[in-house]
Amino acid sequence: MTEKSPIVKLDTVAEYNDMFGVKTLNPLVSVIDMSKCPPMKHCKHVFGFYAIYLKDVKCGDLIYGRQTYDYQEGTVVCLAPGQVIGMADNGEKFQPKGWVLLFHPDLIHGTSLGKHIKEYSYFSYEVREALHLSEREREIFIDCLTKIQQELEHDIDRMSKRLIAKNIELLLDYCLRFYERQFITRDNANHDILTRFENLLDDYFASNKAGINGLPTVKYCATELYLSPNYFGDLIKKETGRTAQEYIHNKIIELSKERILNPTQSISEVAYDLGFQYPQHFTRMFKRIVGTTPNDYRRQAL
Repeated sequence: MTEKSPIVKLDTVAEYNDMFGVKTLNPLVSVIDMSKCPPMKHCKHVFGFYAIYLKDVKCGDLIYGRQTYDYQEGTVVCLAPGQVIGMADNGEKFQPKGWVLLFHPDLIHGTSLGKHIKEYSYFSYEVREALHLSEREREIFIDCLTKIQQELEHDIDRMSKRLIAKNIELLLDYCLRFYERQFITRDNANHDILTRFENLLDDYFASNKAGINGLPTVKYCATELYLSPNYFGDLIKKETGRTAQEYIHNKIIELSKERILNPTQSISEVAYDLGFQYPQHFTRMFKRIVGTTPNDYRRQAL
């Protein structure tokens, strides 16, 4: 039986720096050129801070949560505090290459970045949904890291925290742009996901899963499509202009219109069959989207 690799818990940026023998210039933020670090052993980590990796070489199978992924060259992986990541332990050391930016939540409290950090939904993407950079994008990415490093090497003054936080925010904004580009350049794959999403909803309601399990959630659909909820939601919004939740709700209303016109079913029966726990919830959603109540819609149509 293979012994499970222990999970190394690092709560501070300084602890991460110490692990690689890197000098801590600021206890809340660090930029590390991994090629200058000594060879490391494979293990899994959980951090108490944000980590953004730009990996330049394939160096093993990456474990993220409970799944293993092939770690391709030139990818950016973003981790929020509390996420588990690491390498499959093969008993050997390897020389990491690339860059890593670490910043503690305490750094961004009271800053513009602190107010908007939840907007960067890619921190909750799976590793297989990582960002793949072009050469030009990689240059921009490293330029942002260089500016942060320059601020770290500057004498600390009253502007230090603000400028470091702003440069991190700039990097994260660029990552948003690069992800939007990736959604576009992978249009065929995205269209296939949208088609599978539509088929998933059709099958869900046709097989009466709604009546048994209730309304389909975004998390359920993402899991069935083997995607993280955030990546799935961002992709659907990019493809359709609507959130995944809005897409599901509109699908439900379109299906309900056919069923409402069946005079043998009451509005309450339609609501229960579609997965609503309370008919009044169905009525409120129908009126919000259609502009009239289900009963009025039936009367007008018939």
